[in-house]
Amino acid sequence: MSHNTVQPGWVRITHWINALAVVLMVMSGWQIYDASPIFPVIQFSPSITLGGWLGGALQWHFAVMWLLVANFIVYLAFTFASGRFSRKLLPLKPRQVIADLVSALRGRLKHDDLAHYNAIQKLAYLVVIADIVLIVLSGLAVWKSVQFPLLRTLMGGYDNARVVHFVCMSVLVAFFVVHVAMVALVPRSLLLMIRGR
Repeated sequence: MSHNTVQPGWVRITHWINALAVVLMVMSGWQIYDASPIFPVIQFSPSITLGGWLGGALQWHFAVMWLLVANFIVYLAFTFASGRFSRKLLPLKPRQVIADLVSALRGRLKHDDLAHYNAIQKLAYLVVIADIVLIVLSGLAVWKSVQFPLLRTLMGGYDNARVVHFVCMSVLVAFFVVHVAMVALVPRSLLLMIRGR
């Protein structure tokens, strides 16, 4: 890795695979959700869903699930093995999160050095890592409810596992929207994730 490379190749590759997988999982998930809504007031427009019908959406969801999980495992393995996890995301101090949040709300949060994450970025990435773990576990509890009775019980039953899955998906979508908004505000970060420097 050259000295001026901020985002190594494996980070950039897993990032873009993850972005694609999440978009496809969410769109097919919305189609599956529409077939049996948890909250009757929430329905997703067919124009933003994937699969065309329940069977097609399930095929997309299960196919992309393998890509998401495999990519996530590769990302975590490299992140921990390279020491990047502790170097980039730790330590995270509540006082710093509050200070950075106040700065962000005032429009004064600095992005001079893209090699270092501020406390809000650290918190967001830690939350999204935990969220993906919970999405996978709740998805397993819904998909293979009979095969994973302990997991189903830990989720509070099948119906509750669906709610957990939906809430985790909502957190992921919120992260995605904020992430894209931040990239729009700091376009250099997009170049960084394409070129690595």
